[in-house]
Amino acid sequence: MADMNIYEVLEHLPQRFPLLLVDRVLECEPGKRILALKNVSANEPYFPGHFPARPIMPGVLILECMAQAAGILAFRTLGTQVEPNSIYYYAGIDNARFKRPVVPGDRLEVEVVVLARKRSVWKFGCTARVDGTLVAEAEILCTMRTAGAEGA
Repeated sequence: MADMNIYEVLEHLPQRFPLLLVDRVLECEPGKRILALKNVSANEPYFPGHFPARPIMPGVLILECMAQAAGILAFRTLGTQVEPNSIYYYAGIDNARFKRPVVPGDRLEVEVVVLARKRSVWKFGCTARVDGTLVAEAEILCTMRTAGAEGA
């Protein structure tokens, strides 16, 4: 599938406003990679506090955007959609690096590739770019669980 609009994104993620951080999927190759877009607006709820004089998107939210794109890729790979009792969360973050600030008006493009999968744990290589320039990178481990299941 080449493109997913916001309504299709919502079918694949449990997050909602104000924590939904993927606006569109530009490319998706199930089992391989995804390229997702976050339009960084001046109206984001975190900007008044981070920082009032010079708004900067928090690095942890860039990582969250990566995880959400990875979640869409995992659900597309499995051929399923998110269910109300599904929980998709971090199991680890390695080698996270932030190269430059992301500010209002930026189009954050997040590319995620599947590095490994063992049972319900996935390892992804993630990069975030603005206008082709690398702004952040990380390897993340994510897992899916059913709410109420042991460990969830």
